[in-house]
Amino acid sequence: MPEPRRRAIVPQLIVAVLLGGLAFAVTVQVRGNDSEAYSTLRQTELVELLRSLDAANERASQQVDELTRTRDELASSSQQSQAAQRQADKRASQLGILAGTLGARGPGVELTITDPQDDVNAAVLLDAVEELRDAGAEAIVVNGTARVVAQTYFVDEGDEVRVGGRTVTRPFVIEAIGDPDTLAEAMRIRGGLLDRVENSGGTLDIDTRDTVTITALADTQDPEYAQPSS
Repeated sequence: MPEPRRRAIVPQLIVAVLLGGLAFAVTVQVRGNDSEAYSTLRQTELVELLRSLDAANERASQQVDELTRTRDELASSSQQSQAAQRQADKRASQLGILAGTLGARGPGVELTITDPQDDVNAAVLLDAVEELRDAGAEAIVVNGTARVVAQTYFVDEGDEVRVGGRTVTRPFVIEAIGDPDTLAEAMRIRGGLLDRVENSGGTLDIDTRDTVTITALADTQDPEYAQPSS
């Protein structure tokens, strides 16, 4: 059993035990009184005994009500805590995908750029990434190793291209997670990536995928100037 769930259940068990013990104590008291010789008591004593029993029963009833409310509050608090934890975990996963610190999986496209004349450079790859983002891509990787995030830069290095901290070589393969049809159509828009690759003497193959799996993580670095605002 997970530790948070165990901590939530223990207080409820304590309340249940207290309720049971209280009911047992009242039962024992009543049964004990039944065994006494009431015939030897005077009328005033019997009246006082009845009043005492009524008062004890009222106190017991109040205690039962209080313990029941405590149990219900504990149960509600536990459910709210679990819901909040699930929401926090979901949000952390979403941010991790966007920041490139977590792998991602989902439908998308695979773009393969073949470039015999080596004219497709860093600027073309950057255009491809920007067009994918504009079309709603949520996670992008180049050649399976270079995860693309907001801080990723593209620089030409001879016949190769540096994408962030990774060097990628031809053919360039770009995988993106998002709506497959929307991403594919965005690549074919007149004047877009397809036209630019073909004008450079290359070819662009666009394949839609039911599942694209991205395992590469972004190269992270601590900010030099930016600090939390609060």
